[in-house]
Amino acid sequence: MAQRIHPVEFVAIMAMMMASVAFSIDSMLPALPDMARDLQLEDANDIQLVLSMFMIGMGLGTFFTGPLSDSFGRKTIILLGVAIYLLGTVLAWRAPTLDLLVAARMLQGLGAAAPRIIAIAIIRDLHSGRDMARLVSFVMMVFTIFPAIAPLVGAWIVGFSSWHGIFIAFMIFVLIGSSWFTLRIEEPLPKERRRPFRVISIVHAAREMLGIQMVRLTLVVQVLIMSTMFITISLIEPAFTQVFDRSTQFPYWFFALGMLAGTSSLVNATLVGRYGMRKIITFVLSCFLVLSAAMLLFHLFGPRGLPYFVAYLVWQAAVYYQIGMTMGNLNALAMEPVGHIAGLAASVIGAVSTISSAILSTLVAQTFNGTILPQLLSSFVLSGLALLVMLRVNHLERHKDQ
Repeated sequence: MAQRIHPVEFVAIMAMMMASVAFSIDSMLPALPDMARDLQLEDANDIQLVLSMFMIGMGLGTFFTGPLSDSFGRKTIILLGVAIYLLGTVLAWRAPTLDLLVAARMLQGLGAAAPRIIAIAIIRDLHSGRDMARLVSFVMMVFTIFPAIAPLVGAWIVGFSSWHGIFIAFMIFVLIGSSWFTLRIEEPLPKERRRPFRVISIVHAAREMLGIQMVRLTLVVQVLIMSTMFITISLIEPAFTQVFDRSTQFPYWFFALGMLAGTSSLVNATLVGRYGMRKIITFVLSCFLVLSAAMLLFHLFGPRGLPYFVAYLVWQAAVYYQIGMTMGNLNALAMEPVGHIAGLAASVIGAVSTISSAILSTLVAQTFNGTILPQLLSSFVLSGLALLVMLRVNHLERHKDQ
């Protein structure tokens, strides 16, 4: 880059661009009851669509933002994504009905995909090897802290104004981040390195990837684990509000859970070199399945009150912790056979896993019945299926090595 900036500032800019996704999802959680009431919803579970449609829009955008930035430059597509995001935010801010709000949130997600995906591409453009790995680690470390803080910010905004104020905060946050990015980061992808955009290339990449059994299986495991996470995000606020009557404490407990989950990536980085990706994924899934079974039994036969709440917190911490211990490893396993189409493969994997998980989690979230049973039962089933598929992956790898 002709215009050099300090690495700390570079990490801060990239992390802020990616954090727009976490801010757009997690800061909404404290506002959901007020939104359901103001929009006069007959079924309060419908408000979960505000979260899931954002994720679906983001998944759709993931298909195209990477390849488009390869053709038209990183900054152009990021700023296009920011413009789409801002349009969706304005429409959501003024939406008088749930249908219009959900459509606007999907538009928001579509735009948010650009900074989320392209930020990593920019790091790859400007750095390589250990330098790149170090910067990505710092960015992800900052990025994992933000979801923990977002509900606190959302709760403060709702208390100060109303749920409409959160969308104004979205606009301010994204405008500050995109302005900082525009002024301080020069275009990292020169024209001579750009490639023409072809939809057929995405289709061919998807067909080639899905034709490889290892990619198919690890993608299924990703979908199952991400569905567990999205279900938790959708139902954790109703659980705190309706099951445990602790709505005012929710942002603070969420902050504590998020900070704890932020250490999981560091633990995984320490262990993966010694034990390998497949062993870690299998072990973590096994532990989570046992813990989910125990929590399900506790829900059915255990005491209520404080022990019940503490058990729920422990189980929630396990939900988030398994994400950091598995998702990076699963991405690496899925990408291993398709290194020759890495960029397109990353877009396809990200899009398919995000859209599939958002749809599945939406179906489960609609079954919320004033208890945590839907969340517990779905997590037990999904983690059990993920473990079975992972055992199949291990079986294939053993036979390949023989």
